[in-house]
Amino acid sequence: MSRRSYNSAQVQEYWQHAWDREDVYELTETEDPTYVLGMFPYTSGTLHMGHVRNYAITDAYARYRRMCGDDVLHPMGWDAFGLPAENAAHERYTDPESWTDACIDQMREEMETLGFGYDWSREITTCEPEYYRWNQYFFRKFYEEGLVEYKAAEVNWCPDCETVLADAQVVEHEDGDLCWRCDTPVGRRELDQWFLSITEYADELLDGLDDLDGWPDSVREIQRNWIGRQEGVTVTFDIAGEHDTDAVDVFTTRLDTICGATYLAVSPGHELARELAEDDDEIADYIENARTDDVAELSGVETGATAINPVSGEEVPVYVGAYVLDDVGTGAVMGVPAHNERDHAFAGEHDLAVRQVIEPVDDQHVDLETNPFTGRGMLADSGEYDGLASAAAREQMLDDTDAAEEDVTYRLRDWLISRQRYWGTPIPVVHCDDCGPVLVPEEELPVELPEFVQSRGNPLEESEEFVETTCPDCGEQAERETDTMDTFVDSSWYFLRYLSPDLDDAPFDAEVADETLPVDVYVGGEEHAVLHLLYIRFFTRALADVGLLDAREPVEQLINQGTVLHSGEKMSKTKDNVVSPHEYGAETTRLFVLSAAHPEQDFEWTARDVSSSYDLQQQLYGMVAEFTERAAVRDERRPHDEYVAREIDRTVAAVSEHYDQFKFHRAVNEIRTLAALLGQYREFETPQAEVYRRGLRVLARLIAPIAPYLGEEMWNMLRGGGLVAQAEWPEPETEITQGDVERRIVEQLRDDVRDIVEVASIDDPGEIEVVVAPEWKYTAYDIAREADETDALVGKIMERESMQAVGGPAQEYAAQLQDRQQELRPVLGPEAELGLLDRASWLLRDEFETSVTVRQAEEGDEFAGKAKPGKPAIHIE
Repeated sequence: MSRRSYNSAQVQEYWQHAWDREDVYELTETEDPTYVLGMFPYTSGTLHMGHVRNYAITDAYARYRRMCGDDVLHPMGWDAFGLPAENAAHERYTDPESWTDACIDQMREEMETLGFGYDWSREITTCEPEYYRWNQYFFRKFYEEGLVEYKAAEVNWCPDCETVLADAQVVEHEDGDLCWRCDTPVGRRELDQWFLSITEYADELLDGLDDLDGWPDSVREIQRNWIGRQEGVTVTFDIAGEHDTDAVDVFTTRLDTICGATYLAVSPGHELARELAEDDDEIADYIENARTDDVAELSGVETGATAINPVSGEEVPVYVGAYVLDDVGTGAVMGVPAHNERDHAFAGEHDLAVRQVIEPVDDQHVDLETNPFTGRGMLADSGEYDGLASAAAREQMLDDTDAAEEDVTYRLRDWLISRQRYWGTPIPVVHCDDCGPVLVPEEELPVELPEFVQSRGNPLEESEEFVETTCPDCGEQAERETDTMDTFVDSSWYFLRYLSPDLDDAPFDAEVADETLPVDVYVGGEEHAVLHLLYIRFFTRALADVGLLDAREPVEQLINQGTVLHSGEKMSKTKDNVVSPHEYGAETTRLFVLSAAHPEQDFEWTARDVSSSYDLQQQLYGMVAEFTERAAVRDERRPHDEYVAREIDRTVAAVSEHYDQFKFHRAVNEIRTLAALLGQYREFETPQAEVYRRGLRVLARLIAPIAPYLGEEMWNMLRGGGLVAQAEWPEPETEITQGDVERRIVEQLRDDVRDIVEVASIDDPGEIEVVVAPEWKYTAYDIAREADETDALVGKIMERESMQAVGGPAQEYAAQLQDRQQELRPVLGPEAELGLLDRASWLLRDEFETSVTVRQAEEGDEFAGKAKPGKPAIHIE
């Protein structure tokens, strides 16, 4: 490798060895480390750009915090169970375990190549019995706590995956519900299934969102909507005639509209629907079709039964309708077409009456033929309640109606964890004809997976050795449960296993967990808001309630990384627009994905911008290589050296702040700016040795969290001592509380000089004279910034004797300040501004190749009227 050319591929193996030798990333026992975590990957076999962005974020932050002196926990593991591995194994005539192991080896090697600094001593793999035995242990604990239920339920069924799906794994689409993994239309089946009772925590999960200040608002809102707490009223409609189901409960948030109900609709799985189907083939056929096929949402069948409105006494027809869901509310709705959008659409399909009972109060035109009126208003056609406002009518109806009670419902449903597949955690249950479902004793855990057998359905059902067993209670012949657990169970607690991965007698060390949680920073995609991110919050609370934890929230700060786009679309194999993470080199890729945008924003992958990241590496490396080849330097310090030294301090402060806020793109911009300034400084004249060396060493440390191989190379060439990964983060050597003000004043001056040269068409500028405002203007400026009342500002300024001594110019300037008081920004004092511009004058001398004079305006000075605090007067010969 040329001394002036940088290639990370040629040095990465050396630095990986150096990091391993020094155990840079291995965390020994410590109290409350900074816990930085990226959502662990599914073992697909290759890293994609989404992985790289996620893990580059956590790696950069972990490296930064380690250099700041923190003990940092930054682990990695593998989400190794799941149907895709089973399918991949089937396609390749192998078994899921062999395929998964090969994928893990490949992905681990790619991560090491990319320079990700993980504590590999804590590596976990969820498909290993040493891990999933604890899934089974938790299942037992939750069962004993009453948080597990085994029941027959109508469930979401994916015919392609041949397994059930939890509600959160069904994606709503304009063409119908789809499987979250394969996009196959989802149907419904009735099966005996295992559920975790997440609904027991609905209120706590909802209320806890208010305290998650470190989480994105969007994720919190998604979870609020998914939990879907609604306060309303449950109303009982009696069913006319002789029926076993003699009444139907309906939940509504609009009791005020009840007199507008023109039908009652129940779900296909409702007990009344099933009862009526026993004597009606049309209803039975409809229910069967709704259960097994993707019927139209607005389809339905009239049953011939009627229900009695408890407020109006009117009888209304009863329908079975697909748009009414078994597990939402009570599985029944009172159809009010005039005031509900879905009821209006259903009524239109079935030619049902639309009766308006709420009138708007603002003379709003209502065309019920096309749209319902869903707002509040005044009641009409509602008997004794006519003329009441919606809110008052609700309260009166509630008082008057024995069949109505205040109630609360939730959209959230219990977590269905049964999966009809092989590659997952076996559910530790034995089914006995006499005893029913019986838990496998704790001492017999783990229940391990048998050898894989190729099968279209569930391979566990094909293994007699696995299925046939004896009942732990009575000792008679029994069968093992052949469903396995949803893989989201694996990922609901893995962050705890990292704390004590080799512990044999417990899933995690409770004392260490209580000291460490919550995870300080967690990085992953927003698409997991109601899957993984809701489940880990539930699981943490459940573990606390069974006595295994104190913490009830798992994550303090959540970062949702945005999407990497290519040609305007998300990178994916199906779009054939994937860019390999190694195509442009490890560090160029890392530098680009972190510098392109804020971590939470999407960005477009472009070759031009990638090239810019490559060029920055070459620039930084070349500057250090040139300096270490005994480039000329001097010892004495001059005013412009002090300016560069201050800029180094300002950059350190700015980059530190950006790292703290995960604004890596801004940190990189600061690094670029400092590198450009040091390059200009070097070319202006021979640089001062200590200032220039410090600037390069600062650059080596600032870039190291993002481009670690490059940082190590630069640090090593500069004789920094030890590894940059273990070096102390740089700190400013001077007080820079007004660093932003100083930068603004200098940049404004340079822009003003350029404007004057351009507007005046000055081809060869002579001397540039910079005149700082007289001291009295700073006094007036400070008074204006500190004053509260603008209308008395002139008087407030002119009451000062120093201002009275100046006279008319001071009064005129005070009036100017009064007009723009709200726009006044912080400035430096007169001496500080004079010193700053004197030290920065070399930038003008270098750019315009002319002499520059900086002075303060004197009494009678022709430029005193033009110069203002923070904006000096400029004269160019």
